[in-house]
Amino acid sequence: MSRGIKDEGFTLLEVLIAMAVLSIALVAVFELFSSGLRGMSASVEYAEAVVKAEAKMREILDDEAIAAKSWQETSEDGYRYDVVIKKTDEDRTDKLPVDLLDITLTVNWTRGIKERTLKLKTLKLVNKKI
Repeated sequence: MSRGIKDEGFTLLEVLIAMAVLSIALVAVFELFSSGLRGMSASVEYAEAVVKAEAKMREILDDEAIAAKSWQETSEDGYRYDVVIKKTDEDRTDKLPVDLLDITLTVNWTRGIKERTLKLKTLKLVNKKI
């Protein structure tokens, strides 16, 4: 009786195909992981900007002498605030003892090469200046 060659193990072609499939899967997983980290970093930046913008808006709203004007300022940590306060709906408030102010606060900051922007808007009733 002669013995034939036994088929044991994997051929070289099977091993190469398995390695190619594994490497494609690993690249996809690493890409998903890195995009998740980038997204998390951006959300942390936006959360920080929201906190700073809300604090600045509260500062503007608490000002007793608030009036229609606009200005720009930059904080020490690199945030730029653009504030525009203007009267709105003057045709509706001309016979009332109050003015309606439209307040727009835009926060700009740069991380890396990207410039990011966040805008807050609100309205405030103030007594008319006589």
